[in-house]
Amino acid sequence: MKGNDQNAKPLLTNREREVFELLVQDKTTKEIADLLFISEKTVRNHISNVMQKLGVKGRSQAVVELVRLGDLII
Repeated sequence: MKGNDQNAKPLLTNREREVFELLVQDKTTKEIADLLFISEKTVRNHISNVMQKLGVKGRSQAVVELVRLGDLII
C-alpha cells in the first residue's frame, strides 16, 4: 500500500530544481554556476544526478520528463 503523498520525498532537491529552472531559461553551465555561486562541475553533477534519477540520457530528455511529471513548470 502506498504511503501518504504528503510524506513522499520530492524527486528533486531544491538545488537540482534551481539548476533545471535556469537550464530551461537557456542559461549555460557557466551562467548557472555564476548565478548560484557554485562551480561548473557542481552544476554538471546536479544535472547528471537528475538524469540518473529519471533514467534519461540527456538534458533535454530530463526537462521533458520533469515537465511531464509536473516537477518543472516551463
